[in-house]
Amino acid sequence: MAHHNSAVRQRRRSVRRTAINKKNKSELRSQVRKMRDLVQAQNKDEAQKNMAELQSTIDKAVKKRAIHKRKGDRLKSRLGRQVSAAPSK
Repeated sequence: MAHHNSAVRQRRRSVRRTAINKKNKSELRSQVRKMRDLVQAQNKDEAQKNMAELQSTIDKAVKKRAIHKRKGDRLKSRLGRQVSAAPSK
């Protein structure tokens, strides 16, 4: 339990930020999973359409510091390569 006023305030802030980060990461993971499913299903056209939205979500998560900048870059790069390599139906 926090004993100082500043520690109490920091704890409240930490709880708020944790909830926000959890929401942002969850949304990001859902979109990444959806993209990987599209690539797995060889649905290249749909995957390319969703790529811009996914990149925007990744950039927002990086901006909000939910994930590290390099992790965002790595995700965009790897998913982009997977979409490019996917055969189209």
